[in-house]
Amino acid sequence: MHPFCLVPTCGEPAATGALVALCADHLALAADSATASGCEDLLPTPCPACASRLGVRYPSGWLCAHCEWRNDVLPDTELPPPRVDVVYYLRFDERYKIGTTANLRRRLGAIRHHELVALERGDRHRERMRHGQFAATRHPGTEWFAPSPELEAHLVALRAGVDDPWALLARWRSEAAALRG
Repeated sequence: MHPFCLVPTCGEPAATGALVALCADHLALAADSATASGCEDLLPTPCPACASRLGVRYPSGWLCAHCEWRNDVLPDTELPPPRVDVVYYLRFDERYKIGTTANLRRRLGAIRHHELVALERGDRHRERMRHGQFAATRHPGTEWFAPSPELEAHLVALRAGVDDPWALLARWRSEAAALRG
């Protein structure tokens, strides 16, 4: 049997007892591609990144169905949480605030509001774009807007399929952490 993985760029030792001379990682990839559609089921333990219980089981292991984090990999707690900029929409009485932040909990703690209505990923550029989009109903000199059919339609679109904006933010953070590696 070949002592090293047959993938030319790999160089790792072939897995002991493998029918094909591939390292453990390449064997797992081959098994995943052979069964490309995983089986959706409850994770054996909550996702370490977002705490979701729903997962997809592949021969090589479990992925969170919510954020796609590998269930057997713990997030690196020594790294700071990834920065995720969001545009938030708050309601207070009959008006809406459109703002942006990378620390939503702290920002909302500083603003009087009744409800976090919706979130979308974006930074100051996206926030300015939304301010321009709804400028006709903007309270002068503020980031507060009167309700309008256009703003209401935008909020309905952002909320579609989202039961909890905080869960959406948790997913974006776990996705950002997964992309970071």
